[in-house]
Amino acid sequence: MGKLHLCVFMFLLSCFMLSIAWSKTNITTDESALLAFKSSITFDPYNLLANWSSVSSPWDWVGVNCNVGHGRVHSLNLGDMGLNGTISPHLGNLSFLVELDLNYNNFYGHLPKELVQLRRLKLLNLSFNELDGEIPTWIGDLHALQHLSLCNNSLSGIIPLSVSNLSRLETLDWNFNLIEGEIPHEIERLKNLKILRLSRNKLSGIIPQAISNLSSLEVLHLSYNNLSGMF
Repeated sequence: MGKLHLCVFMFLLSCFMLSIAWSKTNITTDESALLAFKSSITFDPYNLLANWSSVSSPWDWVGVNCNVGHGRVHSLNLGDMGLNGTISPHLGNLSFLVELDLNYNNFYGHLPKELVQLRRLKLLNLSFNELDGEIPTWIGDLHALQHLSLCNNSLSGIIPLSVSNLSRLETLDWNFNLIEGEIPHEIERLKNLKILRLSRNKLSGIIPQAISNLSSLEVLHLSYNNLSGMF
């Protein structure tokens, strides 16, 4: 029985050590992604990211929150920090990220397609920046999204039909952009939608009756477009 107990102990110890090694490897992946993101920032007026360094742990970095259970980066909240730069595609490597909030900064350029890899993402807030380019179709592949805010940017193109795949979405805020075309009827598939803001764009056509089928809807902003019709 002594040998059996020793074997069991050694097996459990081995599993524990492997778990530690796996966790360390993956937090290293997150650390590399965040440092790559930092390198794409050209201006940090308050030097808030000064402690983002390989000599410290992401657990201690400003705006970074890690999950106690699996030790991975859970949220990145850098809102209203005056940051200037582009959104690094390396953020797509934060595979356990649930919240990405970069609102009220000066990020410019396109949305990197690598963000589609954030399959656990529930909140994406990039509002009040200087982003441009078309709304990407891959946005509809972020199936866990509950809150999607891209307002007050210079995003263009049409509302992609893929948005209707976001069945858990509660907030869709795209106010103050350059989005054109019609509001797709497929929007009625967003059964959990509570807030729909599309004001001050270049939308045209008839307001789809499908919006009236959104039984959870509490807030609707469609003003300052070229829309016609009524519910």
